[in-house]
Amino acid sequence: MSTPLPPVPAHPGPARVAYATCRGVDDVEMLPVLAAFARAGVPAEAAVWDDPAVDWSGYELVLIRSVWDYILYRDAFLAWSRRTAALTRLANPVPVLEHNTDKTYLRDLAGAGVPIVPTVWVAPGEELTGADWPELVVKPTVSSGARDTLRTTDRAEAHAHVAALTAVGRTAMVQPYLPMVEDEGETSLLYLGGEFSHAVRRGPMLGGGFADVAREPAEDQLALAEQVLAAIPQRAELLYARVDVVRLPDGSPALIELELTEPRLFLDLRPDGPEALVAAALRLLPGNGNTRPRGDVSRS
Repeated sequence: MSTPLPPVPAHPGPARVAYATCRGVDDVEMLPVLAAFARAGVPAEAAVWDDPAVDWSGYELVLIRSVWDYILYRDAFLAWSRRTAALTRLANPVPVLEHNTDKTYLRDLAGAGVPIVPTVWVAPGEELTGADWPELVVKPTVSSGARDTLRTTDRAEAHAHVAALTAVGRTAMVQPYLPMVEDEGETSLLYLGGEFSHAVRRGPMLGGGFADVAREPAEDQLALAEQVLAAIPQRAELLYARVDVVRLPDGSPALIELELTEPRLFLDLRPDGPEALVAAALRLLPGNGNTRPRGDVSRS
């Protein structure tokens, strides 16, 4: 069940919002969100994150959204985020982007007691050992969607893919393929402004699938999502979060991914989804209860 939409706060003066994106993408959430800002009386526009002509200081808030090419230019993207955060407010904030754009964050969460999908990590210079599962998923730790991802039952093929990734300086992660995602699917729990918003049943990305549909999450899935977010030091500053969970063979839920940088938020599966995101975003603007000054990049 969605959290009831709170009243949209009235901003005390002119404000501009940027919706950070990249070139050549089909972001189905962009136009509905920009229209929701317009209905709230706040000018908002799309801006390409690495466009040198954009004056980021002219915005009160920059929403990090469909910056999907960051996986090719991660260092440049993070450098841009630091520069931009010195001029205005980013959502989500820089420390979150730095940590969340490399999936080794899962290892840190596991160290904090969060149950994750079993994972073997292979850094450059290392070789794959263990991972004795019947079917494997191999991918780089800096990736989006299924880019450079392999699903295989052939261990020689898995070893070769790991070697290809590590040979160019990338860290590989190897996980078991979980057949239950073809039946139950992944459950994505969406949070806006720190509060649970809605949940989605998503089909497997690697072969076979079904349409994404709204889902009522189980209590143990909600509890896991809360445990995950409680481990994020900047939780109070998150505009959005997507917690993707699956069930292990024993039926227990486990985190497969925590999306805090550029996830699809499935706003179309909540009747007032764009308005809910905008209401949360407006609370980050100066004068609406936000006490962090413009340009503050502290690592709280």
